[in-house]
Amino acid sequence: MGTVGQKYKNGALVVSVSIRGGLVLLAVAALISGCADPAATGVRPQRPLNAPPALAGDLQADKTRIRAARLRAEQVRIAAARRWGLKEVPLTAPPAPATKPHITTRHGFEVDGHEEKGLPPVFTTVPTEQKIVFLTIDDGAEKDPAFLRMMSELKIPYTAFLSDYLVKDDYGYFARMRDAGVVLNNHTLHHPYLPALSYARQQREICGMQDVMEKRFGTRPTLFRPPYGNYNEDTLRAARSCGIKYAPIWNEEVFVDHWEYREWDQDLHPGDIVLSHFRGRKDWKGTMPDMVRRFLNRITAEGYAVARLEDYL
Repeated sequence: MGTVGQKYKNGALVVSVSIRGGLVLLAVAALISGCADPAATGVRPQRPLNAPPALAGDLQADKTRIRAARLRAEQVRIAAARRWGLKEVPLTAPPAPATKPHITTRHGFEVDGHEEKGLPPVFTTVPTEQKIVFLTIDDGAEKDPAFLRMMSELKIPYTAFLSDYLVKDDYGYFARMRDAGVVLNNHTLHHPYLPALSYARQQREICGMQDVMEKRFGTRPTLFRPPYGNYNEDTLRAARSCGIKYAPIWNEEVFVDHWEYREWDQDLHPGDIVLSHFRGRKDWKGTMPDMVRRFLNRITAEGYAVARLEDYL
């Protein structure tokens, strides 16, 4: 039938099998058998679980690799900022808080018995002393692929509030957004002025959008933004019945060519929620990347970073 021979070459076991006059060579990596020389293979062996602590040289090597990885990541961000025409590299937000801030309805934005009835809080700012703001984008009319690339390359978090009548022609665009880690939330089916509707019709608008979100994107949101920022007690009761826990609105709005403010000082504040829209040249004097550029240039110059709203709720 044949003969079998074996020998070692360069730290690996070589097995030769002679079958009916033919010769087949099988190289068996000595790493598998535990006989390989790590210097020869270039593979760093794992230490056993009961091994003594790593030597100082190993720890220093690990720190060096971590620093190198961070440097490469920063170089990527610098290149992305340059590519998208930013004046400075956007600042990085601090880690999400281990203890979430207590969210209450902004004073003057309550409905009768708001807290006693357990209605979702309506707020424009998240309580924090850190210099962070939250970018939120509404509706879903414009579906600009350059916007998705820009936000992904710059690693800027944002929250989307979607209306079905505007997103239904391209659910896939927002599915890609979701896959990139963006949380998609409820902005009603048809974007009506809710206080003019009965409780039942408001509930259909909000719960109906919950059904769409679950069917198309796999989750039922806990955040809801009333269209135009207008609501009444029925709005919040209906939202609560649909599983909504929070109703964030906004403190500033950014466009392609200007900002608008809710506060008298016309300025940013720690924890502010910033509103924008999915819009393009048909509605604006520019594109969504133009809007993001204006937004980032302004907040970075003032020492603010963009944080993820859901991390604070």
